[in-house]
Amino acid sequence: MKVACLQFAPEVGRIPENIQRAERILQSTAIPHDLAWLVLPELAFSGYNFQSLEEIQPFLEPTTSGISTQWAQKVAKHYNCHVTVGYPEITTPATNPADSQTQYNSTVTVSPDGEILNNYRKSFLYYTDETWASEGPGSRSHKLSNSSSPDSPFYAGQLGNLGKVTMGICMDINPYKFVSPWADYEFSTLALTSQSPIVCISMAWLCHLTPTELVQEPSQPDIATVAYWVERFQPLVEAKGDKPVYIIMANRCGMEKGVCYAGSSTVIKIEKGVVSLYETAGKSEETCLIVDLTQRPKFQVRSGR
Repeated sequence: MKVACLQFAPEVGRIPENIQRAERILQSTAIPHDLAWLVLPELAFSGYNFQSLEEIQPFLEPTTSGISTQWAQKVAKHYNCHVTVGYPEITTPATNPADSQTQYNSTVTVSPDGEILNNYRKSFLYYTDETWASEGPGSRSHKLSNSSSPDSPFYAGQLGNLGKVTMGICMDINPYKFVSPWADYEFSTLALTSQSPIVCISMAWLCHLTPTELVQEPSQPDIATVAYWVERFQPLVEAKGDKPVYIIMANRCGMEKGVCYAGSSTVIKIEKGVVSLYETAGKSEETCLIVDLTQRPKFQVRSGR
């Protein structure tokens, strides 16, 4: 099937302008008629670098019914494809109005006819998320407060006609709070044990480049970041499975409040211990990266030997 990563540079709190920015990229892209899945970055339209709950409060969206979900449904119907978009979620008390509201860093996925298929809440929070968001239902802190919870961190299961998918958001691929052992590989281990042929991560991944370095050769990827991503899927590499696993990594680019984002959205194939890249966006490139998973990847990153 064909998948697409919409990489762009949203600005904090400028939702209408960010939506227009994304739509201009789509309109200037030759979207194939048989596109199966369009994936957008983490907190795609709100921007990412909020410093407090008070700052992000005006931009929180009710669960699967805010402006990001509505946009995803419209675009899904227009292009007849699945759409995943990151958004800042606020829950509404279901039965008791006295219940407190909860905020999550989430993604919503809709089908080509606009049906809500999945609402995933980020499990492993980056320190920026911790200023306003709670960990998802399967996270460690949730289990400590609710030991009977059947939820597991991340999402692995059927996703409409896309089949079995493992989903996460950005920091989810890292060790928990950077304190878990590096070799735990919590996210990629779930992808391996669930035997998902497709893994999808929406991201607002930072880089160590300076603003000056970021704008030099903008169409070139941040190789160090891509190499790090590949390393975080080591269990899938070492398993040397006969069936390929496709990893979709949709990152944002640009700068917010002096923070630089890595861009470099990519689609990776892991098969029999061999890691290959289909295509990679530039580190500062606003583009819609389209990949046909039936084709041969362009670059081999790591041999299966």
